[in-house]
Amino acid sequence: MVTEEQKKFLLRLARESILSWLENREVDITQPNDEIFEKKIGGFVTLHNQGQLRGCIGYIKGYCSVFETIKDMARSAAFRDPRFLPLTKKELKEIDIEISLLSELELVKDIEEIKVGRDGLVLENETASGILLPQVPVEWNWDRDTFLQQVSLKAGLNKNAWKDPQCELFRFQAEIFSEPKKSV
Repeated sequence: MVTEEQKKFLLRLARESILSWLENREVDITQPNDEIFEKKIGGFVTLHNQGQLRGCIGYIKGYCSVFETIKDMARSAAFRDPRFLPLTKKELKEIDIEISLLSELELVKDIEEIKVGRDGLVLENETASGILLPQVPVEWNWDRDTFLQQVSLKAGLNKNAWKDPQCELFRFQAEIFSEPKKSV
Protein backbone atom coordinates (compact mmCIF):
# COMPACT_ATOMS: atom_id res chain seq x y z
CA MET A 1 0.00 0.00 0.00
CA VAL A 2 2.78 2.48 0.84
CA THR A 3 6.24 2.80 -0.71
CA GLU A 4 9.49 2.77 1.24
CA GLU A 5 9.78 6.53 0.69
CA GLN A 6 6.26 7.11 2.06
CA LYS A 7 7.02 4.90 5.08
CA LYS A 8 10.19 6.90 5.84
CA PHE A 9 8.22 10.13 5.55
CA LEU A 10 5.51 8.93 7.96
CA LEU A 11 8.09 7.74 10.49
CA ARG A 12 9.87 11.10 10.27
CA LEU A 13 6.50 12.87 10.66
CA ALA A 14 5.72 10.84 13.80
CA ARG A 15 9.08 11.65 15.41
CA GLU A 16 8.89 15.34 14.44
CA SER A 17 5.34 15.54 15.82
CA ILE A 18 6.54 14.32 19.21
CA LEU A 19 9.62 16.57 19.20
CA SER A 20 7.63 19.66 18.21
CA TRP A 21 5.23 19.03 21.10
CA LEU A 22 8.16 18.75 23.52
CA GLU A 23 9.59 22.00 22.14
CA ASN A 24 6.20 23.75 22.19
CA ARG A 25 6.23 24.58 18.48
CA GLU A 26 4.40 23.69 15.29
CA VAL A 27 5.32 20.60 13.27
CA ASP A 28 8.04 21.58 10.82
CA ILE A 29 7.05 19.16 8.05
CA THR A 30 4.81 19.98 5.12
CA GLN A 31 2.46 17.38 3.73
CA PRO A 32 3.71 16.22 0.32
CA ASN A 33 1.42 16.35 -2.68
CA ASP A 34 0.77 12.61 -2.60
CA GLU A 35 -2.71 11.08 -2.49
CA ILE A 36 -1.71 8.43 0.08
CA PHE A 37 -1.40 11.13 2.74
CA GLU A 38 -4.95 12.36 2.00
CA LYS A 39 -6.59 8.93 2.41
CA LYS A 40 -8.85 8.44 5.41
CA ILE A 41 -7.91 5.10 6.96
CA GLY A 42 -7.32 3.89 10.49
CA GLY A 43 -3.83 4.17 11.88
CA PHE A 44 -1.89 3.52 15.07
CA VAL A 45 1.46 4.73 16.37
CA THR A 46 3.28 2.44 18.77
CA LEU A 47 6.32 3.48 20.79
CA HIS A 48 8.87 1.06 22.26
CA ASN A 49 11.78 1.77 24.57
CA GLN A 50 14.39 -1.00 24.62
CA GLY A 51 11.79 -3.44 23.29
CA GLN A 52 9.18 -2.53 25.92
CA LEU A 53 5.87 -0.91 25.04
CA ARG A 54 6.00 2.81 25.83
CA GLY A 55 2.75 3.98 24.24
CA CYS A 56 0.22 2.98 21.60
CA ILE A 57 -2.79 4.94 20.43
CA GLY A 58 -4.66 5.16 17.17
CA TYR A 59 -7.88 5.37 15.22
CA ILE A 60 -9.67 2.15 14.26
CA LYS A 61 -11.37 3.91 11.34
CA GLY A 62 -10.38 6.71 8.99
CA TYR A 63 -11.56 9.84 10.76
CA CYS A 64 -8.99 12.12 9.13
CA SER A 65 -6.16 11.96 6.59
CA VAL A 66 -3.18 9.62 7.06
CA PHE A 67 -0.99 12.72 7.50
CA GLU A 68 -3.14 14.10 10.34
CA THR A 69 -3.70 10.65 11.88
CA ILE A 70 0.01 9.89 12.19
CA LYS A 71 0.83 13.40 13.44
CA ASP A 72 -1.92 13.27 16.10
CA MET A 73 -1.50 9.64 17.13
CA ALA A 74 2.28 10.01 17.56
CA ARG A 75 1.63 12.80 20.06
CA SER A 76 -1.16 10.81 21.71
CA ALA A 77 1.03 7.71 22.07
CA ALA A 78 3.82 9.82 23.56
CA PHE A 79 1.78 12.03 25.89
CA ARG A 80 -1.76 10.69 26.34
CA ASP A 81 -1.55 6.91 26.72
CA PRO A 82 -3.02 6.53 30.23
CA ARG A 83 -0.81 3.50 30.92
CA PHE A 84 2.36 5.61 30.88
CA LEU A 85 3.76 8.92 32.09
CA PRO A 86 4.25 11.49 29.31
CA LEU A 87 7.39 10.94 27.25
CA THR A 88 10.39 13.15 28.06
CA LYS A 89 12.77 14.77 25.58
CA LYS A 90 15.58 12.54 26.85
CA GLU A 91 13.47 9.43 26.23
CA LEU A 92 12.65 10.48 22.67
CA LYS A 93 16.21 9.57 21.62
CA GLU A 94 15.68 6.05 23.01
CA ILE A 95 12.29 5.14 21.52
CA ASP A 96 11.52 3.20 18.38
CA ILE A 97 8.43 4.21 16.43
CA GLU A 98 6.14 1.73 14.69
CA ILE A 99 3.21 2.68 12.47
CA SER A 100 0.24 0.47 11.58
CA LEU A 101 -2.06 1.56 8.73
CA LEU A 102 -5.33 -0.35 8.96
CA SER A 103 -7.65 -1.86 6.37
CA GLU A 104 -11.42 -1.56 6.67
CA LEU A 105 -13.08 -3.59 9.42
CA GLU A 106 -14.78 -6.83 8.37
CA LEU A 107 -17.45 -8.49 10.51
CA VAL A 108 -16.31 -11.98 11.56
CA LYS A 109 -18.99 -14.54 10.74
CA ASP A 110 -16.89 -17.59 11.59
CA ILE A 111 -13.79 -17.59 13.83
CA GLU A 112 -12.11 -19.85 11.28
CA GLU A 113 -11.73 -16.64 9.17
CA ILE A 114 -9.29 -15.25 11.76
CA LYS A 115 -5.63 -15.84 11.02
CA VAL A 116 -3.11 -15.03 13.76
CA GLY A 117 -0.34 -12.86 12.35
CA ARG A 118 -2.50 -11.48 9.56
CA ASP A 119 -5.56 -10.15 11.36
CA GLY A 120 -6.14 -7.66 14.11
CA LEU A 121 -9.37 -7.85 16.11
CA VAL A 122 -11.96 -5.40 17.38
CA LEU A 123 -14.61 -6.55 19.83
CA GLU A 124 -17.46 -4.23 20.76
CA ASN A 125 -20.87 -4.12 22.34
CA GLU A 126 -23.08 -1.21 23.38
CA THR A 127 -20.85 -0.20 26.29
CA ALA A 128 -17.33 -1.44 25.60
CA SER A 129 -14.78 -2.05 22.89
CA GLY A 130 -11.27 -3.39 22.60
CA ILE A 131 -8.72 -3.65 19.81
CA LEU A 132 -5.58 -5.70 19.34
CA LEU A 133 -3.29 -5.06 16.37
CA PRO A 134 -2.16 -8.02 14.21
CA GLN A 135 1.37 -7.98 15.64
CA VAL A 136 0.22 -8.43 19.27
CA PRO A 137 -0.64 -12.17 19.21
CA VAL A 138 2.59 -12.86 17.32
CA GLU A 139 4.67 -10.96 19.92
CA TRP A 140 3.01 -12.94 22.72
CA ASN A 141 2.90 -16.26 20.83
CA TRP A 142 -0.88 -16.58 21.21
CA ASP A 143 -3.08 -19.03 19.37
CA ARG A 144 -6.46 -17.94 18.00
CA ASP A 145 -8.39 -18.85 21.18
CA THR A 146 -6.03 -16.85 23.38
CA PHE A 147 -6.24 -13.94 20.92
CA LEU A 148 -10.05 -13.98 21.18
CA GLN A 149 -9.90 -14.12 24.97
CA GLN A 150 -7.38 -11.29 25.13
CA VAL A 151 -9.40 -8.95 22.90
CA SER A 152 -12.38 -9.66 25.18
CA LEU A 153 -10.31 -8.72 28.23
CA LYS A 154 -8.94 -5.64 26.43
CA ALA A 155 -12.56 -4.50 26.01
CA GLY A 156 -12.95 -4.78 29.78
CA LEU A 157 -15.24 -7.78 29.45
CA ASN A 158 -14.90 -11.40 30.56
CA LYS A 159 -12.55 -13.60 28.56
CA ASN A 160 -15.36 -15.34 26.68
CA ALA A 161 -17.26 -12.18 25.75
CA TRP A 162 -16.40 -12.77 22.08
CA LYS A 163 -18.99 -15.60 22.17
CA ASP A 164 -21.74 -13.27 23.47
CA PRO A 165 -24.36 -12.50 20.77
CA GLN A 166 -24.49 -8.92 22.13
CA CYS A 167 -20.88 -8.44 21.00
CA GLU A 168 -19.67 -7.88 17.47
CA LEU A 169 -16.26 -9.14 16.40
CA PHE A 170 -14.39 -7.54 13.51
CA ARG A 171 -11.09 -8.34 11.86
CA PHE A 172 -8.73 -6.15 9.87
CA GLN A 173 -5.25 -6.24 8.40
CA ALA A 174 -2.50 -3.66 8.82
CA GLU A 175 0.56 -2.51 6.97
CA ILE A 176 3.13 -2.32 9.74
CA PHE A 177 6.50 -0.60 9.49
CA SER A 178 9.02 0.84 11.91
CA GLU A 179 12.30 2.65 12.30
CA PRO A 180 15.47 0.61 12.57
CA LYS A 181 15.70 -0.57 16.20
CA LYS A 182 17.92 1.40 18.56
CA SER A 183 20.79 -0.59 20.03
CA VAL A 184 20.25 -1.49 23.67
